[in-house]
Amino acid sequence: MYLKKLLVFFIGLLFLFSGKNIVSQEMEFPEDKVHYIISAEQNGCEVTIKASIEIDDDWHINAANLPPESFSIPTDLYIDTSSNYILDDKISEPEFHHVYDEIAKEDLYLHSGQLTISRKLYVNTQGDFTVKGFFTFQTCDDNHCLPPYDGPFELAVKGCNFEEFEIPEISKENDIVIVEESPELTKSEEVDGFENEILDNSNEEKSEKKSLLVIFFLSFLSGFAALLTPCVFPMIPMTVSFFTKQSQNKTAGIRNAILYGISIIIIYVLLGTIITAIFGASFLNSLSTNVYFNLFFFLLLVVFAISFLGAFDINLPNTWVTKADSASNKGGFLGIFFMAFTLALVSFSCTGPIVGTLLVESATIGGIGPFIGMFGFSLALALPFALFAAFPGWLNSLPKSGGWLNTVKVFLGFLELALAFKFLSNADLVVQGHFLERELFIAIWVGIFFILALYLFGFIRLPNDSPIESLSVGRTILATSVLIFVFYIFPGLWGAPLNLISGFPPPMNYSESPNGLGLAKTGTGSHSTENTHNGPQGLPVFHDLNEGLAYAQKNNKPTFLDFTGHACVNCRKMEEKVWGEKGVLNILRDSVVIVSLYVDDKRPLPENEHAEVEIAPGKIINVTTIGDKWSAYQAKKYKALSQPYYRMLDKNGKDLSNGSADYINHGNKEDFISWLREGLKEFKT
Repeated sequence: MYLKKLLVFFIGLLFLFSGKNIVSQEMEFPEDKVHYIISAEQNGCEVTIKASIEIDDDWHINAANLPPESFSIPTDLYIDTSSNYILDDKISEPEFHHVYDEIAKEDLYLHSGQLTISRKLYVNTQGDFTVKGFFTFQTCDDNHCLPPYDGPFELAVKGCNFEEFEIPEISKENDIVIVEESPELTKSEEVDGFENEILDNSNEEKSEKKSLLVIFFLSFLSGFAALLTPCVFPMIPMTVSFFTKQSQNKTAGIRNAILYGISIIIIYVLLGTIITAIFGASFLNSLSTNVYFNLFFFLLLVVFAISFLGAFDINLPNTWVTKADSASNKGGFLGIFFMAFTLALVSFSCTGPIVGTLLVESATIGGIGPFIGMFGFSLALALPFALFAAFPGWLNSLPKSGGWLNTVKVFLGFLELALAFKFLSNADLVVQGHFLERELFIAIWVGIFFILALYLFGFIRLPNDSPIESLSVGRTILATSVLIFVFYIFPGLWGAPLNLISGFPPPMNYSESPNGLGLAKTGTGSHSTENTHNGPQGLPVFHDLNEGLAYAQKNNKPTFLDFTGHACVNCRKMEEKVWGEKGVLNILRDSVVIVSLYVDDKRPLPENEHAEVEIAPGKIINVTTIGDKWSAYQAKKYKALSQPYYRMLDKNGKDLSNGSADYINHGNKEDFISWLREGLKEFKT
C-alpha cells in the first residue's frame, strides 16, 4: 500500500516538473501513432507501391476495402493519374478485424499492429519518371479519434520496354487480398502518419459475447414457439406416453425421454456445427454486409413466411422419413436417436422455416453463431419431452390440439415476413439504392402488423384456419398487443425515433425527409432557421461557426461547440447514449445553440482560403478542406485533436470556465449534464 502511494507521488512529481511538455502530452498527432514507409518495387513494367505500416499499441486504422455503406474513412494509397502508367484500382491488404459496435450500431473494419497495403501500376513509357500521391488514413483508440491524415510521397520509377509487356486485366474495384506481414520497421525508416478511433480486443470480445447471448435467447424463444406448431405439439403426449409405457419402470422411461431430448439437441447442434465448418467464421462474418446474401435471405424468408401462412408446405422427401423411422426400431440409444431424427424430419414443414431463419440470423453474427443458435433452439424443443416424462401428470394440464396451433403458425409467418424486409433493407443500404428508405420500411411493417391484428381479431381467415365462434382471452390480448404495436410504429412515418425497434428500420438520415414524412426541414429545436441542419436526435445544428455564434448572440444563448466527425465512432456513441437522455436533450434543444464542426469533412475550401497552419512547433496542417479548417481551429485554439470534443461559449464567443467535455470523462448522463449546467449557470450570471 505504501509502495503504491509512493509511486503515485513520484508520478505526480514527474508531471509537475514536465510543464514544458504539457502541450505535446495534451495534443496527440496521428503521425506519432501510425508510422509508415512508402516504397516502390519494380519488376520490369510492373510496379508495386507499398505502404509498410506500424501502428502503436491500443490504436488502429480502418481497412482500405470498406463496404459502400460504411461511414468510416478508408485507409488509401492515392496515386496521381499520369500518361506514364496505367493504374490498377485494387488495393491489397491483410484480412481485417470486423467489430460490430452495439452503441453506435455500426460495423467497423480495423487494422492494428503491423501490416502492408499495396497497389500496382504498369509502366507505359521508356523514360524514367516520378510517381506522386499520398497515403491517407484515420487512427483511433477505444476512447477517441484523431483527424484524417494525408501524407504525400514521391517515388522514382524507371521506364521499360512496355511494347513487349502484356498488361494484365485491370481491377475496377478493391478486394481484400491476403499479403505477407510487413517486416518490423526500424526507427531510421519510420515516416510519421496519422490517427483515428478504435475498439480494443476487450470491446470486441464483449460485443461478440453479447451478440451470442442475444442469439441464444432468441433461439431459445424460437424453440418454444416451434413447440406450439401443429407438427410438434401433438407429438409431446404421444412420445412421452410411448416412453412411459414401453419402459420397464419409471426410471427407465425418464432416462429414455432424457436421451430422446439429448438426441434432439445433438441433431440440431450438429446442423449448426456443419454450417460453421463449411463456410468458416470469416465468411459468416461478412454475410451481414453482402448484398447478394441479404437478397437471398430476403427471398428465403418470404418463401418461409408464405409457407407458414398456408399457401404450401415445405416437406422433406418421404424416403428420408421412412428410412429414419425404420432405423428407430433398433434398440438402445441408437434407436432413440433415430426416433428424434424422425421427429426432426416429420416436423420440418413447421420447424424448417424457423430453423432457416435462425441460421440466417445467427450466420450474420459469424463465428460460432449457428452453433449457439441451434443449441438454444434444440434445448427449448427438447426440454418438454424430458420434463413431461419425469412428471407425466403435467400432461393433463396441456391444452388440446386444435385450430389455435395453426394460429401460432400463421403468427410466426407474419413475423418472418416482417423480418425478411430487414434483409432487403440491408441490401439497399449496402448499394445505397434508396429504394427502401425509412418511411417505406415503416409503412410496410405497419401494413404487415395491421393485417396480423385483423387476422387475430378474426376478420381474416387463411386456408388452414378453423371457424372461429368466439375469441379466446389469450387471442384477444395478443391481437390488442399487435394493434398497440401498430399504433406505436405508425408515428415513425413522421419522424418518431421508434427506440423499441431501433436497428430494424433504416437510420433516420436514410429517408425521404430526415425530419419525417411531410414535414419541412426545420428541425425540432427552438432555434430552427434556414441555416441549420438536421443533427443527432433530430436537433437543429449549425455547421458554420460564424452563423452559429451570430444566432446565439442574437437569442442570448450560449454556444455549444461540437468538434465531431462523420467517421467518429465515439461521437456516435455520445450522441446515441448521452444526448438522447431526457435532461440532456432538453438542454441541447432549448438552452444552447449547437455548432457541429466536422473535422473529416472532405468538401474543398475555395483556393483563397487554403493555408498552412502551424498548430504546434514543427506540426503543420495543410488546410484545403472544410475538415482541415475545423481540425486546425481545434488544435490551434484548444490544443486538442481528438473527437468528440465539446466547449461552451458565451454570447461574445469566449470560452466559459467549465472547460471541455469528451467521451472519456463525460460519457454518461450525470457527468455530461453536470458539465452543461455548470456552463449555463455561469452564462446566466
